[in-house]
Amino acid sequence: MNIIAVDDERIQLEELEKAIKEVIPDAAVTTFRKPKEALEYAKELKAKDSSVDLAFLDVEMSGMNGLELAKALKDVNDRTNIVFVTGYSHYAVDAFSVTASDYIMKPVSKDGVLKAMERLRNPIIKNNKRLRVQCLGNFDVFADDKPLRFPRSKAKEIFAYLVSKNGARCSNNEIIAAIWENREDTESLKSQFRQIVADLNQALKAEGFHDVLIKEHGYLAVAPDKFSCDLYDFRKAGSSAGNNYSGKFMMQYSWAEFLL
Repeated sequence: MNIIAVDDERIQLEELEKAIKEVIPDAAVTTFRKPKEALEYAKELKAKDSSVDLAFLDVEMSGMNGLELAKALKDVNDRTNIVFVTGYSHYAVDAFSVTASDYIMKPVSKDGVLKAMERLRNPIIKNNKRLRVQCLGNFDVFADDKPLRFPRSKAKEIFAYLVSKNGARCSNNEIIAAIWENREDTESLKSQFRQIVADLNQALKAEGFHDVLIKEHGYLAVAPDKFSCDLYDFRKAGSSAGNNYSGKFMMQYSWAEFLL
């Protein structure tokens, strides 16, 4: 959990940091006395595929006030939870105008931080593992830069097919036809498919990725916002991407030959 605390008064900032750590002792708390430095930090995290989960912001600060900083942080990542710290209750209306989770009155106390944590608008996923999918070249999946182990090769191939569809719902029949292109569609094959999908789901959950695979009756999909993927970055780059890559795509799978 990445937390920032911003207050241009040193003593107030130290008291805020102390209260946060009392409530969330295992959180990474980074403090700033200059709002612009806090904003730069948030941008640096985004560049590293990370983010500020929670920001405690003093309202009255020189240069850039807390309300302005909150709006800027939301532009970087709209899921950043904002909690304002103020000595004036009339800022409450302004706080909620930027979809803040809560505001805390000074002097900051442990109870104030605790109540704010209970009112966060965007739940914070405590699992800090990152899932990274590589499609350009061979298809591979990494959890914290370590290869993710799939229970069967077909489980990995099914996941590859779903990734290639960029979050679109795929019917079970469509997936079976693509993966087992030379096999007759029998009840035995469908049963095998269902077991492999169950194994795939279990493998993801075992690593803490509970919400990557989306299962509906007769359909499967992946949630593209739950992992980073070079294929998605390639597609976003548009025509300029051709200057950066001229190799193969998911080269171990024949069905992927004409997808890029």
